[in-house]
Amino acid sequence: MPEQKQIITNRVAFLETKIPSYAAVLGITVLLVLWEIVCRLNIVPPLFLPAPTAILAAGWEMLVSGELYEDLVASLYRIGGGYVIGASVGILFGLILGFSRWTDAILTPIVYSIYPIPKIALLPLIILWLGIGEMPKIAIIALGVFFPVVINTFSGVKNVDPMLIKAAVTFGSNHFNVIRKVILPASLPMIFAGLKLSAGTSLLLLVSAEMIAAQQGIGSMVLHYGNLMITTKLMVGVLVLSLLGLTFNRVLQWLERKLVPWK
Repeated sequence: MPEQKQIITNRVAFLETKIPSYAAVLGITVLLVLWEIVCRLNIVPPLFLPAPTAILAAGWEMLVSGELYEDLVASLYRIGGGYVIGASVGILFGLILGFSRWTDAILTPIVYSIYPIPKIALLPLIILWLGIGEMPKIAIIALGVFFPVVINTFSGVKNVDPMLIKAAVTFGSNHFNVIRKVILPASLPMIFAGLKLSAGTSLLLLVSAEMIAAQQGIGSMVLHYGNLMITTKLMVGVLVLSLLGLTFNRVLQWLERKLVPWK
């Protein structure tokens, strides 16, 4: 028996392997070092792939001049507003769809029929409705965030154990308390899955919208320097977008650990 127990423990040991905190930093560091070596050896011309040190130097120059700050602030304003609006409405709408059979039957087919439409294709129409300015860009981001969040929230509500809902109702909870104390907490893992998925979508829509209809912003900056073939400054924009995506992901992971400690 002891031998058999030892064999079982060894078989599942990989499931309990602890990864050191520096593993992610180590992977990025190795990638940057290899990238720098490839550029130093002129394996790839600098026009096509500038070295990381050259990109950092260009980024510092743009930061000191204030150019990068202005573009970053403009992009953060748009993506922040669009993400908060789209996520808030998506969570609320998903809870209603999942809780009410009538809204599920009437509105769910509409949600699933509109979801596959590329949201950036609607930008000219949204500009026609809302005019030229910041609102169309915020609206297109909010629209892109809304659908992954509402679909994941809806799925999370549908997967809540019916016995929990029945128990809450039996003990006298009204509809609002059932949603607040039972359905919402049980749906949080799926809601956060939708929030993480929509974070990437919001960045894609931000860049697309700024390339089409903006004078300032990271997307506009990338397009501008791409047209001028200044790849170091173009890559600064790409690096900033990458850091934004990483930051959003880390913030959402932190919130998930705080709000879903049992996961």
